[in-house]
Amino acid sequence: MTRLQGNNPNRTLLVIGTLIAAVLIALALFAVRDKPAAGAGLSADFKLDGVPYAGQADAPVNVLVVEDFKCPACRQFEASVEPELASKYVETGKIKLYTLVWPFLAEAARLPTDDSKLAGQAALCVYDQGGNDAFGSFKSILFRAQGDESTVWASKTRLKELATNVEGIDQAAFVTCLDTDATADRVDAMEKQASDAGVNSTPTVFVNGKQVVNDAGQGSSLAADVSRAIDAALQ
Repeated sequence: MTRLQGNNPNRTLLVIGTLIAAVLIALALFAVRDKPAAGAGLSADFKLDGVPYAGQADAPVNVLVVEDFKCPACRQFEASVEPELASKYVETGKIKLYTLVWPFLAEAARLPTDDSKLAGQAALCVYDQGGNDAFGSFKSILFRAQGDESTVWASKTRLKELATNVEGIDQAAFVTCLDTDATADRVDAMEKQASDAGVNSTPTVFVNGKQVVNDAGQGSSLAADVSRAIDAALQ
């Protein structure tokens, strides 16, 4: 015998459950919409007076790279990413590419001499004499001469030898600058800026104060991510 189906309690429960699920999904989507994207990165208002850079003074976008001269990944960045940024953005007047020294590796490794800081001091001694171009030359020399990060290789003696390869530098003045730790306070100030910004690794890249987060899990390179951030800032 076929009976007419009246109020089926199972069907009622199913309808109610579906409505509740729909409401929960809508609430979840609303909550996610108002949250920042995962891996959104750091933001910082860096004070860039006296921070060395490559590029034209009136370039509209500031790109800042936080580096330790003892850092192998920074050496790789300088060799593989910076040339692309230079040809595409620096030489065309679109960006100023700053280097902010964050000397942390020697201290983290508990080395007997903080040669991360000494390398930073030496670079600023060169900068004080020869400006941005001399700093850029010495930076490349430091990375080419880079030793094992777990050893003290950037001693004052070695840094003085390396500085002889920078054209136009008064070597006696450089030696005095390094031996008297004349730029130590400025390296400390750079380190504080990086630490206050929440930086915890090198190289860390900021475009107009916004960290570029490398989406390596999606197969993206850091160079591509930096380029996208610069292009967005230029709009």
